[in-house]
Amino acid sequence: MEIAFISSSERGGTDRLLAKVATRLEKQGFRLAGVVQTNFDRPGTHHCDMDVRILPQGPVVRISQNLGAESQGCRLDPNALETAVACVETMFDDGSPIDFLILNKFGKHEAEGRGFRTLIGEAMMRGIPVLIGVNTLNRAAFDTFTDGIAQSLDNDVNGIMDWCLNQRELAAG
Repeated sequence: MEIAFISSSERGGTDRLLAKVATRLEKQGFRLAGVVQTNFDRPGTHHCDMDVRILPQGPVVRISQNLGAESQGCRLDPNALETAVACVETMFDDGSPIDFLILNKFGKHEAEGRGFRTLIGEAMMRGIPVLIGVNTLNRAAFDTFTDGIAQSLDNDVNGIMDWCLNQRELAAG
């Protein structure tokens, strides 16, 4: 089964691109599972607040925690991330029809075997194409996890949509 990823060096670029793709797929009637992220700048700090929208219809979960304006540590709230994972997991558990799994990031938690990692494997075992964001920090762990089968896509909405439509055609046989 197919898994593809995108990466952007632009701050928030991967998040915006995946959100656009998810919106287009939803408008075309695709049944999605997963999360897309939105970042909100916080005045007076170089940090942002991070929210994920559970696909397709919500809820929105704040996955960042405020550690102070000068903090340098990871601001991800692991409990909030696991809440988001559980929300997506229910779609797999209740047998909801899913055309694509879209995830904002294969991050540190996935690299360490947590987060959405199990759902990525579940989607691939069920033949559900996966589209995911990957940053350079976690690329090696992602390549190991996927055994190098993941396809890198350009940061182009139309090209990504072409990949998605091709996956639907392949699934239809």
